[in-house]
Parts: sequence; structure tokens; C-alpha cells
Amino acid sequence: MLSALDRRHSVAPPGYSRWLIPPAALAIHLCIGQVYATSVYKNSLIAHFDASQTAIGVIFSIAIVMLGLSAAVAGTWVEANGPRKAMFVSACFWAAGFLVGALGIATKQLWLLYLGYGLLGGIGLGIGYISPVSTLIKWFPDRPGLATGLAIMGFGGGAMVASPLSRQLLSFYDPGYDPANAGSTASGGALVWLFVTLGVGYFLIMMFGVFNVRVPAADWRPAGFDPARVAAKPLVTTANVSAANAVKTRSFWLLWVVLFCNVTAGIGILEQASPMIQDFFRDTGTSAVSVAAAGGFVGLLSLFNMAGRFAWSSTSDLIGRKPIYMVYLGVGMVLYTLLALFGQTATALFVLLACVILSFYGGGFATVPAYLRDLFGTFEVGAIHGRLLTAWSAAGIAGPLIVNGFLDAEGKPGTLTATAYRPALFTMVGLLAVGFIANLLIRPVPERFHEPASDRDADEGAETVAAERSGTR
Repeated sequence: MLSALDRRHSVAPPGYSRWLIPPAALAIHLCIGQVYATSVYKNSLIAHFDASQTAIGVIFSIAIVMLGLSAAVAGTWVEANGPRKAMFVSACFWAAGFLVGALGIATKQLWLLYLGYGLLGGIGLGIGYISPVSTLIKWFPDRPGLATGLAIMGFGGGAMVASPLSRQLLSFYDPGYDPANAGSTASGGALVWLFVTLGVGYFLIMMFGVFNVRVPAADWRPAGFDPARVAAKPLVTTANVSAANAVKTRSFWLLWVVLFCNVTAGIGILEQASPMIQDFFRDTGTSAVSVAAAGGFVGLLSLFNMAGRFAWSSTSDLIGRKPIYMVYLGVGMVLYTLLALFGQTATALFVLLACVILSFYGGGFATVPAYLRDLFGTFEVGAIHGRLLTAWSAAGIAGPLIVNGFLDAEGKPGTLTATAYRPALFTMVGLLAVGFIANLLIRPVPERFHEPASDRDADEGAETVAAERSGTR
């Protein structure tokens, strides 16, 4: 039965609609996007384990670090085995992470939560994140930004589904829990059943993606598609570069710096969003923004994070990948400066600036696979993407450390004002400037790193033979 997961059994038959692939990818990304909703039950975990915020916050950090590491290590395996097997393995690790985490909550063993949701779940995150990327790019060579944006949009939107769902499940399993009260905490039993429910539910949804994803035949092309027209654009190559060679190029590491700077700047706001808007409008110890309004602001940021992944990555198909990153980083510097200097003058201005910044944050994630395709071709783009995501792991540590480090030096939570955030925000401006310069320096990959044409032809021929033997062509 497991042989049905092999690449040769997932080659699309003639006439298969490529528009069925984004929903399959979306099924994976909507599920693993739950990682952005961990703050919903963070206080309940703190109360249950009688632990510090740092001890519980480490769970999220482990998951994000493992996302980058597993994507980097397993990237080549994902390319070799195809999206169906990779999605299945991701679903198994993601579900196992919740179930082991539930066992840790039930037994009050915090290390099991680290092992489950953090380590195992993080592996599921990494493999699941990159599993559909290469396939989407091969199905949409004419619009790679739109295709990857559709799928990765789901990762940004996963929290929008998971946050209210988790609150309602906790109130269902613990009638004493009030989801409208920020200070309310759920019982340990409710947390156990929440993790079990999410683990089983997400596994079933991810199976939809597993059994509906297909890879295109080696000789398939979209109707009316002319590869020569795409290759005529700046920085777009017709050659292919292996993952092993890609990491030897200057362009790969410059793009690593670009992604690191863009993500570090965005995740600093995302991690601190709720208290940040309250602190910006604090006067004599009382904030003009209520806890409920701050929660609505976080939801609005998630919406722009999700929408930016689709809108900006689709725009990159029209204007190019390098120009769109000049917008993310260049305009981002201006927006951060305005936020630091004038963000406290009006709530509407603060919300507008933060929302556009978060749309750039999401857009950066969704555009980078297409940027990699332009630079390195489609040969092992998924594996290269996996290696590049180590920038996300590094940013996931650096962003919160920068913001929290400056805030700790300014005073205690609940007493801070807008001025306390200025050093951190201006630091983000500096980071974006570094990323902007790195993006300007990106050049086409030298020919010495290209795969020989004869090897590429042999690989395509082998895929064609495998597809014919499977009886699907």
C-alpha cells in the first residue's frame, strides 16, 4: 500500500488539470500553519506546568528551528521521492508531535512537549513546508509566483483557522474556560484533548493533500507556454543547478541574507504585536487599546500576512523577483522609520503601517521559491529551498531576541511606551538596509555551476520511462 506513495504512481494522466494541485498543497500548509497559533494556549500551558514564559516559549522556538533544519537536511530526499511520500511523512510527524505533546501534558512532563510538538512537530513542519514547492513550480512554469503564493498563503492563514478553533475546543473540553477573557486558563485535561483532536484532525486533512497531489509528466507543458519568453527575463535561467552546487554560489548566500533580514524584521513585530499596540498608546500607565482590540489587531496582521503571500508573489510574476524584493526591503525601511517616529500619533496610522509591513513579511516567504527557480532552475529547487529556510530558523531566534532585548532594557511589560520600541525599530531599518544591498548584488549563477545538459536529458528520460511503466501515461 505504501508503494502508492512513490513518485512513479503519482504522475498525472493526460488532461489532468493543474489547478487541482494548489488545493492539495493548501491542505498541507493550512494545517502546519497552526504553529503561529501557539500563543492561544500558551498561558494555559504556563499554569498547567507552573513554568515560566521562557520555558513554554522554547517549544515554539524548537519547532521553528527544526523546521529550517529538517527542510535543509530532507530537501534532497523530498526531491527524489516526490511530493506524495513527503506529504505523508510530514503528516505522520506533525500528528505524532501533537500526540506525544498530549502525553507530556497528561503526565506533566514538559520534556515530552519539547520532544513532541517541538522536535517531531518541527520535522513535520519542515518537510511539509517544502513538499509541494518543486511540484507547483513544475506545474506553473509560466506563473511560479502565483502558484507558490497560493500554497504558502495557507501557512500564513493557518493561524486564522487554528486560533478560534483552539479557543472553542478548549471551552468545549473545559466549560470553565472563557475564550473571551485573556486571563482565563484551561485545565490540563482540556489541553490534552485539544492536542489529540488537532493531531487526528490535521492528519486526516493532510491526507486529502497526499492523495490528490500529482507530478507532471516530464514532457508536459502548459498550453501556449513558450519557455524562451520566460528565459528572456533578467536573472531567469534555462539551465539547472543541483542543491550541492547551489550552496557554493554567491547568489545563494546573498539570497539567504535577504530572506534572513526580511524575516527578522517582520517576526519582531509579529511576536510582539498584541502588547506593542497597547504600549504605543499608553498614557500614565493605562493603554487606550483594550486587550480585545489588541487581539483583533493580531488577527488583522495575520490576514495581511496571508494576503501578502498571494498578492505580492503574484505581482513578482509581472515585475520580476529582484524588483519585488527591492519593494519589500526599500519601502519596508521607510515604513519602519515612520512607525518609530509617528506610529503613536494615531491608531489608524499605526495599524496601516504594521499591516503593510506584515504583508511584505508574508510576500517574502511566498516569492523566494520563485526567485530560486529563476536563479537555479527546477532540477532540485525544493532541496535548495529547504537549505535556504535555515535563514528562517536563524531569524526566528534573532528577531524576538532583538526586540525583547531592547524592551527588557527599557522597563517592565505593562509600563512601556512608544519610545521604548524605537531602538528596536531602527535596528530593523538597519537590517533591511543590509538585505536591500544584498539583493542588489545578486547576479546570474555562473555556468560552471550548471548541470551538464546531457545529465538533465537523462534525468528527464528516466522520469518519462518510469511514468510509462506505471501505466499513467
